Amino acid sequence: MKRRIVMSMLAGATLLASTLLGAGPAGAADVPAEFGTDWHDPVTAAPPVDRPAGKSCQVTLAEAQFKDFTPYRGTYTPPKGCGDRWSKVVLRLDGKVKGRQFDRLGYLHVGGVEILRTSTPEPSPDGIAWSVEKDVTRYSDTFRSSQDVEMLIGNVVDDTYTGVLDVKVTLTFYPGRPAAAPADKVLTLGEDNTLTTPRNSERILAEVYATGSGGGCEEFWYLAVPGRAPYSCQADGGPYREVQIKVDGQLAGIAAPFPHVWTGGWSNPFLWYVVPAPRAFDVKPIEYDLTPFAGLLNDGRPHKVDLSVVGVPEGQSGWSAPVDVLVWQDAGRTHVPGKLTVDRAGDLANSSTYTAGSPERVDTGAGHRLTVSGYLDTSHGRVTTTVSRTLANTSVHRWTDGENMDGLDAKWTDDESVTVDGRGPARTTLTRRTYTMNGSTTIGDDARLRTVLTLGDRAAVVETRGGRRTGWSRLDDTVSGDATYTTGVPRDQRHAVGTTSERYRLYGAAGCYDRSLTSVQGVLTEERDGC
Repeated sequence: MKRRIVMSMLAGATLLASTLLGAGPAGAADVPAEFGTDWHDPVTAAPPVDRPAGKSCQVTLAEAQFKDFTPYRGTYTPPKGCGDRWSKVVLRLDGKVKGRQFDRLGYLHVGGVEILRTSTPEPSPDGIAWSVEKDVTRYSDTFRSSQDVEMLIGNVVDDTYTGVLDVKVTLTFYPGRPAAAPADKVLTLGEDNTLTTPRNSERILAEVYATGSGGGCEEFWYLAVPGRAPYSCQADGGPYREVQIKVDGQLAGIAAPFPHVWTGGWSNPFLWYVVPAPRAFDVKPIEYDLTPFAGLLNDGRPHKVDLSVVGVPEGQSGWSAPVDVLVWQDAGRTHVPGKLTVDRAGDLANSSTYTAGSPERVDTGAGHRLTVSGYLDTSHGRVTTTVSRTLANTSVHRWTDGENMDGLDAKWTDDESVTVDGRGPARTTLTRRTYTMNGSTTIGDDARLRTVLTLGDRAAVVETRGGRRTGWSRLDDTVSGDATYTTGVPRDQRHAVGTTSERYRLYGAAGCYDRSLTSVQGVLTEERDGC
């Protein structure tokens, strides 16, 4: 989006609801005519992490100031007084920064396991503070013993970009039995991307924190055009991206990457100063159910696990995709044999058509389908797991000469069905994910840059047992913004104005959550609960 004017310079270091906290909203009379030198701390409408009542123990994981690309390294020691089984483990990141700085991408590893990937807000001259919370109970196996800790939010501090990122991360442990049993083992890939699982694994889940970043074109992969089109970011296959995981060379999983927009994205940080885009500060991992491959993996030998992103031009960097592997074991057997019975992929369809004109135009339609199935002979009988995933992407990208108008209307769907058939009626979880991006950036003859953008993160989940519905939920997180500023002038002469709003709705069998926020010229003017 007009990269020669504003580039979102995310540091490309390798790196579930977020909560960012701030003061209450101001009245309409308190809204300035334009952005000033300070604004409300970043805040999101996403729900806070539920915390159990009663006793808790807290451990500091990391406390550092990030000025360059030097990682923080420390040691984690399990908490004393809360046992080694926890009903919940909550990670909290508290950060502050002031001056001038780009958005930066960061990661946090404990024992080599990635437990958080995050990005940062862009500060005001007077300074901001923000907080992120995440339920990390699923990594309990990692937290039961002392571990090395590594954290990095790659940053550049000089005479122009003065913002030092001051960050503290803690874990809070609540003793008790968790609602869902966490994995027995949390593994990382070894040398040459190899994985050795316990021989009695009966469920295997891979997590991949996939992000396009680094300040180059893959940060804006959804805008790429075929090489014959006159545009600043080109890729022969156009904008379609797909994150694939393979086991010993066999395709084991496919997924649509989430189209992240960081806090300098779409050439307009004024959109995101207070209300960030969905998932900006808590990057959710892609999940792949690899249980159909457990019969192959349970032989006690190392197996090759490879990640790749379809569509990235050869030799072009910008994607990071570290892998965690969560394993649940069969307590009644030391070896659980099995077999992969189905590994069937459809042809990858990808059409990206350029039409010359004013505006220029690229129409894209793409998709892929994969079904894998396998059985395990467990201590409680034969269990067959079947995973089917269907991806689709459509987009229309329009721009004018010089990219003074640059617009995109795009939609991604990622539908997944997981059926577990063994003792008792078959259990199926159907998840339909939908991501949307619709907006444009324009620059007028008066050098005023305006961005109008709406982003959507939606998911519908239905659980059935023996064909009868046993649970369901719907998520709809929508952020809309409209911001304008003068380009090519010092910060205090930009005369920026902007309104950004978010509505986060999560409802289903477990209840309802509905919250809305609005920010105008950096002032939080609305906080409203709907349920």
